[in-house]
Amino acid sequence: MHVTRRDFLTACLAAGGSAGLAARGGAYPSPLGLAGRTATGNEPFPWRPFGDLLRARFRDPRRHFVFDYYPWYAADPFRHWTQWDRVPPVDLAANAMPLLGAYDSRSRAVVEQHARWIAASGVGVINMSWWGQGSFSDRAVPLIMDVMADHDIHVTFHLEPYSQDRVSRFPDDVLYLLQQYGEGRRWDCFFFHERDDGSQGPVFKLFNTTLPQRIEDCHGVVQALPDYVPDSDWRRATDRLREMVVGDFDHLTLLSDTWDAERVAAAGLDGISVYDPAETPDRWLDHALVASRVGMVFSFPINPGLDEIERRVVEPGSCYSPRPFLPHTADLTWSRAADRETARVLAERRTEESLQSNLLLQTHPWLGNVDNGFFLVHITSFNEWHEGHQYEPMKDDAALSPAERAIGYHNPEDGAYRLRHLADLLARLQL
Repeated sequence: MHVTRRDFLTACLAAGGSAGLAARGGAYPSPLGLAGRTATGNEPFPWRPFGDLLRARFRDPRRHFVFDYYPWYAADPFRHWTQWDRVPPVDLAANAMPLLGAYDSRSRAVVEQHARWIAASGVGVINMSWWGQGSFSDRAVPLIMDVMADHDIHVTFHLEPYSQDRVSRFPDDVLYLLQQYGEGRRWDCFFFHERDDGSQGPVFKLFNTTLPQRIEDCHGVVQALPDYVPDSDWRRATDRLREMVVGDFDHLTLLSDTWDAERVAAAGLDGISVYDPAETPDRWLDHALVASRVGMVFSFPINPGLDEIERRVVEPGSCYSPRPFLPHTADLTWSRAADRETARVLAERRTEESLQSNLLLQTHPWLGNVDNGFFLVHITSFNEWHEGHQYEPMKDDAALSPAERAIGYHNPEDGAYRLRHLADLLARLQL
C-alpha cells in the first residue's frame, strides 16, 4: 500500500505523535511536512526540539552522522581521477575541480585537511570505501585512521563488490577489519554505534548485496547480472559471521544499500541504508514503512543531488544515458554562472530536505527505528567526485585556471557552500 505524505502527516497531526517517545526522553516534535513546514504550512522546521530529542536519547549525537568517504585517489601515478578517459591533473573524472586539486588519498597533508573539514562540519564518523584485504583502499586505512583519531573522528567501513566470491569471504573480511583496525589499534577510533539503551556494537554497510538475478536492457534483451548472489547465500555468510563474533559486542549491525527491505531480512542483514542520491526524499516514507513492517532498521542519504561525469566514449547501441543533477534540471546550462548558482540553491534545498526527512522518519514513534533504539544517518558523500555528490570543498569559480575553465567544470562562485550549509544545518540541532 502506498501511503502519501499528506495521509501520513494528517494522521500524525490527528494523533499528536508524542506518546511513543515519552519513555525515551521527550515528546516528539510537532509533525511537519518534508519541505520544512508543518501540515498547516505556518511554522518553520523545529531544529532545536529535534536536537533536544537526539541529546536525550544518545550520549554523543554527532556519532550518528556519518560521511561516506573514498580513499581511492592517487597522484603518482594518477588513480581514479582518470576514470572514463579523463587526463589529470587538469582534466579530472569530476564535474568540479576540487579545492585540493587531483590529490592523493595517501597524503597526510590531504587527510589532515579532510579531518579538519569533517570535524568542523559537526560530523563524528567516516564510512570508508573498502575493496578487500591488501587492496589500495585497505593500505590507506592506517594513515587515515591515525589522522582521524587525532581529530576525534571515528571510522567504519562499507564493503564494496570487491570480488566475485566476496559472499564466501565476507565473514573473514569483517573479522579482519575488526581485528586489524579495531582490536589491533585498541579500538582507538573504530566506530561503535550506540543505541538508545546504551548498548554498542560495530556497524558495516554492504554494497551490491540484494541484486536482481536478471535485468532487461533498453533493447529488451534479458541479461544475467554477474554480481547476483542468492539471498540464501548471504544468509549463510551473515549467520557464520554472527557465530564468529557472538558475545564480543552488544550487537552487530549489517546494512544493505538496497530499497528491498524484505530481501534484506531474508539475507540475514539488519536494515537498509540507501545510497542512491537519485531517489527523491518524497519516496522514503514508503521504504521506511516496509522496513518497519519486516523488522529492519532504515537510513536514507543526506545528499546535495547527483552531478555525475558523463562518458566521453559511448559504444554504438549502448543503453547508457547521463543522469540529471536533480529531477527536472536537465535544462541547466553549466557554462552559465546563473545556472550554476541555480544548482547551488537546489543542492542546498536537497541537503536540507534530506536531513529533515531523516529526522522525521527515523525518530517517529510509528516507525521501527524508535522500537530498535536506532538512529544513524549516512551523508553521501564527503568525496565521491565522480558522481558529484561531494561535500568536500571545490575551487571557487574565479580561482579556476584558464586550462581548467576550458574543461567546462561546474564550480560555483563559492566552492565551499555545500560543506558550510551542512555544518549550519547540523549546528541548528546543537549537537
